[in-house]
Amino acid sequence: MPTLSSEPPRSSGSAPHHDRRTAESFGGDAERYDRTRPPYPGALVASVVAASPGRALVDVGCGTGIAARQFRAAGCDVLGVEPDARMAAFARDSGVPTEVATFESWDPAGRGFDAVVAGQAWHWVDPVAGAVKAGRVLRPGGRLALFWHVFQLPDPVVDALVTAFGKAAPDAGIRLEPMRRAFASYQALTGPAADGIRAAGAFDEPEHSRFDWERRYTRAEWLDQLPTTGALTRLSADRLAGVLDEVGAAIDGLGGSFTMPYATVMVSAARVATG
Repeated sequence: MPTLSSEPPRSSGSAPHHDRRTAESFGGDAERYDRTRPPYPGALVASVVAASPGRALVDVGCGTGIAARQFRAAGCDVLGVEPDARMAAFARDSGVPTEVATFESWDPAGRGFDAVVAGQAWHWVDPVAGAVKAGRVLRPGGRLALFWHVFQLPDPVVDALVTAFGKAAPDAGIRLEPMRRAFASYQALTGPAADGIRAAGAFDEPEHSRFDWERRYTRAEWLDQLPTTGALTRLSADRLAGVLDEVGAAIDGLGGSFTMPYATVMVSAARVATG
């Protein structure tokens, strides 16, 4: 798999896992979330499965089950853990057994697992407490794998989104400017995850991997996905409509569609044997 050789400096800011209102807001439109959010690269799924000692897997913050279904298709026995009951219900309906809890408070009831994964979710987990919990439920040699999609919007679309969101929620305190340099700032996600793994004292040195791909979006497709973004999930319908109108006009200016470069970045580590 592609491997990241180093970690540039990370940006500072308040930890996302303290913002529980946003963390548990995505279930407001679970069907849209599942329909529009992209799956994960097959090479990433295959690498996690190959590095794990068995096929029993926990998907932390499984949402609607997007990653869980991919791991099930790869032969894994997947259990979802999801704090939003609406998202958990959708995941169950899609065939993923799911328990409602934050990962930090979840009771594994004595069960052991070969892998703990989290797609687009570990920033909502306390990075140290989460890694400690993962260390407790993983068998020796088990794999903790945390991954995120990082995408780079065209500059005119970022400009429109920043401007429109500033009008819709001027007091929200959410900064969208980092979207202009997404590929250069992904360490704000991977860095705290790696630090938490090290602090847990139960894992080998974290490994960093990156999987590059791209997707073409029409205006309608991107505007369908955009409301599932954490910054927008709690906007009122009229304010959201204003954001979508402005972003849609920017996409029109690009000819009605654009190609989005993606990098799916992963931090992973093996549970060390004890005793």
